[in-house]
Amino acid sequence: MDPFSRLETLIETGGADAVDQARTLLSSLAGSSKLADDAVDEFLIEMMTLAFLAESGRDPLQTAARRMARLRLSRLKIFVG
Repeated sequence: MDPFSRLETLIETGGADAVDQARTLLSSLAGSSKLADDAVDEFLIEMMTLAFLAESGRDPLQTAARRMARLRLSRLKIFVG
């Protein structure tokens, strides 16, 4: 499974360890360009937000957080791919 497919799965499943798994998957992309580094950081922020919402049981807000994470992932694909 390619890293982007795995990241999409992490967005859907969320969970406390999703951020660490995403960080591990994205470590190979670090340093490719300033724009890619910024996109990685923004994606990780969205994943942290999603993890927080999942852990705190705020289900209605998770849909919006997942949408934002998907948008950030799309942006990341553009800058890396």
